[in-house]
Amino acid sequence: MVANSMRLAAGAVGLALVLAGCGSAPEDDDNGSGTGGSKLSACMVTDTGGIDDRSFNAASWAGMQAASKSTGAKVQYSASTSENDYVPNINSLISKKCGLIISVGGLMAEATGQAAKANPNQKFAIVDSASVPPNVYGMEFNTAQSAFQAGYLAAAMSKTGKVATFGGLPIPPVTIFMDGFYEGVQYYNKQKNKKVQVLGWNEANPKSGSMANSFTDQGAGKRIAGNFIQSGADIIFPVAGGTGLGAAAAAKESGGKVSVIWVDTDGCQSAAQYCDVFLTSVMKGIAGAVQTTIETAAKDQALTGSYLGTLQNGGTGLAPFHRFDSKVPAELKAELEKIKQDIVSGSIKITSPNQPKVS
Repeated sequence: MVANSMRLAAGAVGLALVLAGCGSAPEDDDNGSGTGGSKLSACMVTDTGGIDDRSFNAASWAGMQAASKSTGAKVQYSASTSENDYVPNINSLISKKCGLIISVGGLMAEATGQAAKANPNQKFAIVDSASVPPNVYGMEFNTAQSAFQAGYLAAAMSKTGKVATFGGLPIPPVTIFMDGFYEGVQYYNKQKNKKVQVLGWNEANPKSGSMANSFTDQGAGKRIAGNFIQSGADIIFPVAGGTGLGAAAAAKESGGKVSVIWVDTDGCQSAAQYCDVFLTSVMKGIAGAVQTTIETAAKDQALTGSYLGTLQNGGTGLAPFHRFDSKVPAELKAELEKIKQDIVSGSIKITSPNQPKVS
């Protein structure tokens, strides 16, 4: 079983290297499985957001690079520009005799599962999906927990009494964030006897949720955010990969009236140009999970079951407040810490149906 330490901070450092400029490593005929003294060849297939999405693809590649440094593993990636690229990209990496193939994103679950069944001796891993079949190691994250904190924070910091969220696509790895955010706002309202509204999402009516239908369209993100701002929202939570950068741009143009809560990575490190508008980020420990998975494979240790990142094991959490730190009251910071403890203990029960379960 892969260790639970997620190394969020280490992943963020690696991510900075990714965004400074990255590409697939040179192909090498000496691709190995980690046996016989050869170095492990670890290969990654990106989702459609691209390697520089400032989000989960970039974080996964940062974990690959960190593992390469720690183990000497040879790493490379194949970029998917559409869902039609998943199968050929995976098959191409199988033909290159990659020792471990990592798929990034739950949308690749079917393609990865089919390839794994057809190649039972090939080792696979996948971000944001469970381990089915058994030669696929799943890495999942209960981001509803930290998004709950973010919702509470947003409700407490809002001056208009309206906050908003939108997704890239209506899939569980996206809507789990939105559920947690929504529940956190409701919890704040109950605790403080307030009526802060959430625009763009209602956990009880997900079909009415606001979706950009893209993880790359910054223009769509900016339009959606602009509509929220016109409706009075002053804190926006985009769960849409690179599309969310459009929301950050809209917030920046507001002249300090609107802020954003980023997802997956610490936005002040992955998209530093928008740090002025990032209140915090709901982080997912993808880089650490990917790094640890490769390190385990490089030692020829079995990858069994799934990993589930939580608040308790550091697999998810809120990023520092950075330039907003002096604006977040000490009392609110203490409340957020208490909420974390209560979620871990089970005193606060999150009801999102999208929460993964460890296997």
